[in-house]
Amino acid sequence: MSKRNEMTYIAIVDDKKSLRTALMEKLNAFENYEVLFTAENGEDFLMKMMEARKSVEPDVVLMDIDMPIMNGIEAVAKGKDRYPNSRYLMLTIFDEDEKIFSAIKAGADGYLLKDEPIEKIKEAIVSLLNNEGAPMSPSIARKALKLLMNASIEIDKKSTEEVPYHYNLTPREKDVLELLVEGLEYKEIAQKMDTSPNTVRNHIANIYKKLHVTSKAQAIRLFTKNGLC
Repeated sequence: MSKRNEMTYIAIVDDKKSLRTALMEKLNAFENYEVLFTAENGEDFLMKMMEARKSVEPDVVLMDIDMPIMNGIEAVAKGKDRYPNSRYLMLTIFDEDEKIFSAIKAGADGYLLKDEPIEKIKEAIVSLLNNEGAPMSPSIARKALKLLMNASIEIDKKSTEEVPYHYNLTPREKDVLELLVEGLEYKEIAQKMDTSPNTVRNHIANIYKKLHVTSKAQAIRLFTKNGLC
């Protein structure tokens, strides 16, 4: 979608109201910048995008990762599919390899840490709109490069020898998968692991994505076939 009157339209998605408000005020202070809306989680974001598209969609979405109901990685994956004209810039506290890799895989166009100054965030927005590459905080760029290098090495290894593939499940995800195999429901898993049903749902969504399956039955079949845990 082309920008109207050279305006840059922004959406902010973060579960912390104080951060949403502060970021909106700073961005609105720039000439020709307008925050169309803010959202408190991925589900809220997708609902507001449905309304926004009736008039104008945001050029850039600033997306947090760790949010209840629907996290930022899932929201980006769905947003890229439904609203491909918007650019998605992760703005988060997480610099973990798995979070970076998952965000990039979901379709994030850039990845900044929340402690970056507002001028740096504005520069990243401009870079995205000018198609100047994927803006990243320096520490994130180094980790992303390392991830790509390790992935290349792993591909080379697999081409010459048989390497068992464990789908990079985290210990917590393995625990959830084992309990699924035992026949426990979401609420029972949450009680057993002393966590919330929403957290269990997030773990299961990540498990399905990593195993490339879409149902509990498929996940269990893959588990029993390959002994994933």
